[in-house]
Amino acid sequence: MNSYHDELKRFEYANTSSAAYSYVNVVKKPLELYVFVDPLCAECWSLEPYLKKLSIEYGRFFTIRPIVSGHVFAMNLEPFDKPCKLKDMWERTALRTGMSCDTNVWKDHSFISPRRASLAIKAAELQGKKAGRLFLRKIQENAFLKKQNISEESVLLNCAEEAKLDIEEFKCDLYSDTAKKALQSDFKLTNEMNVDYIPTMVFFNPTSEQPGIKISGLYPYEIYVRVLKQMLDKRLIPSTTPPLELLLSHYKVVATKEIAVVYDWSTTKAERELKKLQIRQKVKKHVTNHGSFWEYRSRD
Repeated sequence: MNSYHDELKRFEYANTSSAAYSYVNVVKKPLELYVFVDPLCAECWSLEPYLKKLSIEYGRFFTIRPIVSGHVFAMNLEPFDKPCKLKDMWERTALRTGMSCDTNVWKDHSFISPRRASLAIKAAELQGKKAGRLFLRKIQENAFLKKQNISEESVLLNCAEEAKLDIEEFKCDLYSDTAKKALQSDFKLTNEMNVDYIPTMVFFNPTSEQPGIKISGLYPYEIYVRVLKQMLDKRLIPSTTPPLELLLSHYKVVATKEIAVVYDWSTTKAERELKKLQIRQKVKKHVTNHGSFWEYRSRD
């Protein structure tokens, strides 16, 4: 009866450790992966399938550190025509990458500013790196899949609840000087690393004198694995990908494109396998004007 939950624990453990490596490597992963993002950037959202696959297969080797790029404030200019421009950008990116998103958010909301969402990400990180990363994901889900205005405090609080943050602590931190300073620190790091395009990933080994490797834009998954191997200078064996239902129970909300990338399936096969779970009422399908996403139905 406990086999399902035992398997889930093994999946979670596989993303943080490996029996083939020492205890030191489990406690302190050898690499840091700086991911420069912006909460309203469609290409940053399209990077998610590759980050998910990389974390599942090689997450024991690196820690992801999201950095909110200072480029977000360019989106605060020209407020009257920005929604139209951003809708077009999202449309083109969705068609090119296949990542599910709903561009109608720009019809439903006349203006969405990334400033408050950016501060909220830093406020969430004050509750831990894992909390911050999960909160960023929930912001992206609400913006790109659920057509929510992430400028609104009520939406940010809902994201905080979904990420299981301490809500009262989050409310206090949202407008705090600490969160503002953390955001400014991200902007400074963006400039210091000469990041002029998002998304950008920087693979960095803090114990090595070799410089980090910077990748700007979206590339095939194999490129990220190649860089990872180059940085570690060793042969890497990927962790086993968990069964589909187990993965869904862990991540809760996934886009069809993410499943296709993680399992090396076509979009058609990913839809077919997900529909099998839908028939068993394990997942609920949500359709957007660009692709679909799936929400795990908890037994609780």
